[in-house]
Amino acid sequence: MSSNKNFRAQHSVKKWKRRGFSFIEIMVVIIILGLLATLVGVNMLPAVDDAKIKTSIVNMRSLEAGLKLYRLHTSAYPTTEQGLKALKDKPEVGKIPENWSGPYLEKRLPKDRWDRDFKYNSDGQTYEIISYGADGTEGGSDNNADINSKDL
Repeated sequence: MSSNKNFRAQHSVKKWKRRGFSFIEIMVVIIILGLLATLVGVNMLPAVDDAKIKTSIVNMRSLEAGLKLYRLHTSAYPTTEQGLKALKDKPEVGKIPENWSGPYLEKRLPKDRWDRDFKYNSDGQTYEIISYGADGTEGGSDNNADINSKDL
């Protein structure tokens, strides 16, 4: 009798191993994973946008540090015509600074987090650095809002 029970137990284990998952069970798991991915994605999108804004501000601060060092050496900021490129290469337009001893940035000129160049305006005594945000156009709100160095 005990051998009969043992045979049935082995037979049911083999039968269970061959069974696998049904189509409905697999679909339920896929739907649950899809819902979880959607919830995580929707909750993470604002964090990604905030990170891009904050990174643009950090890059803007890096440019400001280079501009201050430039002014310390040359007694003026680069003009709009000379642009931020004057932090890497000695200006060749406008009033050429005699005491330029750059480059004033270690790496290439940083861009905003949407991979666009910052807009730079300066009369030589004051400056303004602008990123036009996610949409790349002037104005906007939320992620599309302009980031201006004067507002930091």
